[in-house]
Amino acid sequence: MPTFARPERQRTVLVTGAAKRLGREIALALAAGGWQVAVHYRSSEQEARETESRCAALSGDSARFAADFADESDVRSLLPRVIARFGHVDAVVNSASLFEHDHAETFGYARLDQHLRSNTGAPILLAQALHAHLRQRLEGGEGDAQGAVVNLLDQKLWNQNPDFLSYTLSKAALEAAGTMLSLALAPLVRVVGVAPGLTLTSHMLEGEKFEQLHRLSPLGKSSTPADVAATVQFALGNRSITGTTLLVDGGQHLMRFERDFSLM
Repeated sequence: MPTFARPERQRTVLVTGAAKRLGREIALALAAGGWQVAVHYRSSEQEARETESRCAALSGDSARFAADFADESDVRSLLPRVIARFGHVDAVVNSASLFEHDHAETFGYARLDQHLRSNTGAPILLAQALHAHLRQRLEGGEGDAQGAVVNLLDQKLWNQNPDFLSYTLSKAALEAAGTMLSLALAPLVRVVGVAPGLTLTSHMLEGEKFEQLHRLSPLGKSSTPADVAATVQFALGNRSITGTTLLVDGGQHLMRFERDFSLM
């Protein structure tokens, strides 16, 4: 996994949904690369505590922060709390996602609202807060204040099927927001999307079925957690990338799937 030379002042990144699964893998990879990691979680406190401990062992410092992304006031207070703890924030990785099943026949306002709050609204508010923070640093005399936001998306946006309608709509909105924010918040904030393919097992997909579908790609395998984490690390480290999405899926977006992987 690539590493980056540590600057004199250690960089700080907020990783949402970092208590477990892909968010944890991203947090640990960034900590190994020298970042101080703010570990966000909603209710998985014990897992967040473990992520925090492992990140601190790698980078020297880490802290955990609870916030419910369905609550706008919780989201708005999150980055100021991280800044108060570390003194500065340089990047946000939006990994937290609500992923609940619905389709055209079961779709309703309530389910869509839940997904939009968590998967679209919260990342936009955090990007807004990072921009305000960097502008304050620039006005305070910091000549090289630039930060980045990385939004975790999904290959299914480029290979749509009718399953998980509200989730897919919320991620499509986030992808569009990435384009708009990269224009609105430049040059202080870069915005990059990372779109994995089938990466982790779940209660709906595991064992040999997962392995079979994971191999279903032009490259013979989809993304691994390490692949996704390395791509996030690359996006944060390359200061010439903004307003685009990096697909990390073994080419699964090039294949036609009639259903979501978990329902195949």
